[in-house]
Amino acid sequence: MARWCYRHRLLVVLLWLAALIGVGAAATSAGSDYANTFSLPDTDSKRAYDLLEKAFPQTSGDTDTVVWKVEDGKVTDGAVRSRMEPALKKIAGMDGVGEVVGPYSGERGAAQISEDGRIAYAQVTFNKQADALPKELVQDVVDTAQDAERQGLQVELGGQAIQRVEEPPTGLAEMVGLGAAAVILFLAFGSLLAMLLPLCVAVFGVGIGDFGIQLLSHGTNMPDLAPLLASLIGLGVGIDYALFIVTRHRRGILRGLDPEEAAMTALNTSGRAVLFAGGTVCIALAGMLVTNLRFLDGVVIGTTLTVVLSVLAAITLLPALLGLFGTRVLSRRQRRKLAAEGAETTSEKTSGLAARWSAQVQKRPRRTAALALVVMAVLALPVLSLRLGTVDQGNDDTTTTTRQAYDMLAEGFGPGFNGPLQVVVEGGDSAALVKGIEATEGVAQASALPPAHGVSLIQVVPTTSPQSKETSELIDRLREDAIPEAGVTAHVGGVTAVSKDFATVTGDRLPLFVGTIIALGFLLLLLAFRSLVVPLTAAVMNLVAAAASFGVLVAIFQWGWGLDLLGLGKEGPINAFLPVIMLSLLFGLSMDYQVFLVSRMHEEWVHTRDNARAVRVGLAETSRVINSAALIMVAVFVAFVLSGNSGAAMAGVGLAAAVALDAFILRTALVPAAMHLLGRSNWWLPAWLDKRLPHLAVEPAEESERLAPADGASEDSAGAAGTGGSAVHGFVRDADGGPVEHASVTLLSKGGGRRLDSVASLADGSYIVSAPAPGTYLLTVTAAPYGARAQRVEVGEEPLVYDVELRSGEVDVVG
Repeated sequence: MARWCYRHRLLVVLLWLAALIGVGAAATSAGSDYANTFSLPDTDSKRAYDLLEKAFPQTSGDTDTVVWKVEDGKVTDGAVRSRMEPALKKIAGMDGVGEVVGPYSGERGAAQISEDGRIAYAQVTFNKQADALPKELVQDVVDTAQDAERQGLQVELGGQAIQRVEEPPTGLAEMVGLGAAAVILFLAFGSLLAMLLPLCVAVFGVGIGDFGIQLLSHGTNMPDLAPLLASLIGLGVGIDYALFIVTRHRRGILRGLDPEEAAMTALNTSGRAVLFAGGTVCIALAGMLVTNLRFLDGVVIGTTLTVVLSVLAAITLLPALLGLFGTRVLSRRQRRKLAAEGAETTSEKTSGLAARWSAQVQKRPRRTAALALVVMAVLALPVLSLRLGTVDQGNDDTTTTTRQAYDMLAEGFGPGFNGPLQVVVEGGDSAALVKGIEATEGVAQASALPPAHGVSLIQVVPTTSPQSKETSELIDRLREDAIPEAGVTAHVGGVTAVSKDFATVTGDRLPLFVGTIIALGFLLLLLAFRSLVVPLTAAVMNLVAAAASFGVLVAIFQWGWGLDLLGLGKEGPINAFLPVIMLSLLFGLSMDYQVFLVSRMHEEWVHTRDNARAVRVGLAETSRVINSAALIMVAVFVAFVLSGNSGAAMAGVGLAAAVALDAFILRTALVPAAMHLLGRSNWWLPAWLDKRLPHLAVEPAEESERLAPADGASEDSAGAAGTGGSAVHGFVRDADGGPVEHASVTLLSKGGGRRLDSVASLADGSYIVSAPAPGTYLLTVTAAPYGARAQRVEVGEEPLVYDVELRSGEVDVVG
């Protein structure tokens, strides 16, 4: 498939362009129909909602609030009324506004003025829900109301529709994330065209995904958070997956392959790993379905669709683009060097820092593991005080009109006014219940509306804010004490009660969800690496990463550390849906890094049966690309702080912390240190289980790169090296014991007539060459400014460990 896409590159690119334009045009003409539907069956707040819907059908439109406050005097003064009444009348006459109920309309309006007479509010009811309202209309309402301000008179507005016009422009977070990713990619590749490749893959995957979500919103309940989260995860995985493939492709060209063969090799190796990694992300996302929270169904559909499209773009669109760019994916310096010196001297080397760090981890695994564990444990401590809930406009930034309106209402009418409870009585007499509620601790006021269809509604205003722990305890007292004592059938509802029930249900179902995705991840890694210890280690590391990332979330969003610096408003509880969404994304992304890291280790283990070497080489050769990928993801996720959506901002910060900790501490330090300590048991699998498990090749060996015949070698010898052969590996060191990097290590036939394999040593001096079969060979090592050294070696069925010491000016020739 990759070869077909490469050779028909123009057609493939045009098909993807047609898909993007076609789906985009359809979505633009159809519009969106997002719905934040919280379905919580078998909860008290859901029963209250069902009764209210039958007895008190609400108007179809969104209701927002205009709040004003005077510094001196009262809001009923003529000077204040002469400014506010015309503004409210003008708003009421706007096309799209159904009704305006103000404080100057007799006895009913008097209740909308605070006791001290300094704060009042008016309710503006639109004829549509907030998502369907034109932003121009809402902006006109805001401008008209705030035009009435004067010295000593402050006017602010609150509500869902008002909040929408305060959000940054759509796509701002995505554009900032793409810009940051572009900078990192350019620094990593040194080539403008190579930088563009991952960005193109991400744009096509996320673009079609977002348009598709918009179309799907007409057929299923799709929350407005779904496209934001889909963009967040889609940009991250799309860029990262393309990064892994492009890195492999560039390496192939530098090793002497023509661009087409390099692309085929990259897609048949890293492309397979991308397919596997994308599948694990989708499985982790689908794990949200076991919670049976219908609100999350749309999130699962949207994010999974975007991940699938990103993977498809990586394995079809990317090879087509590689065909268009040819060798221009290399920097100009690399192309000049390749033309002048050839593949062998131009080949990309593992960075010295990565190799030195890998050697350091191998040298001190206990110290490295202990330090990493201490860091993660300290970061995880705040999770012990995790409190789930729902954020509201009281968490907005203090500069926003919604936050100031929220604070003014709390000041004038009490902190509980922003989140009243609704006690719905089914039959019976509600008078006794009203008295019982008024006598309940934590109730500021309670008032009953006239009954309808045998249902009575009691509005209860708590003395504390909607997000406070005391309000949650008040709901429990009403349900467990006040209602049973009144001897009536009643249910506690309202936004605050729904939020509490949602948090409770989420917390109860979280263990099942975590167990499901851990079990699925364990099974996938068991099949991929044929080991019990590797998937078990990955599961433990995922839990450690989750605990630490949620500790960071609690410290920032619940305790308020750094909120002002980030411009994210006021501290509050963690969104109840966030643990499920974050854990699914975190487990999926962590699995990606585990696959890319351990697949390289596993490849080396199969080749040499030397665990220390496998872990060292795997870490040295993959840490750079994993860290680059993590930096890109962190940049993309942090950019969603600019989205204007508190849920997306919270998810962005949490995922950025999770990815950073996972890549820079767990995969770079703790995982390899643990694998060094576990030794050969990393790859243990009972024989009876090995026979029964199906084989799943995540990343096959690169025969064309690793075992291709060297100049003068026969195809037969290369074939032998790839099948029944063995290997020679070890270190090249100088007289002082220091590593010699870029030494040329060559394995020759016994008489020295044929070159069988040739490599350059890594920064830590390590090397490995393939032997076609057991027997006697000649191993030669040369490096400037050192001399040359040659030695006969006897290779058996098992890999031979052979260290070489070079001295300046020395020439050691055998036979």
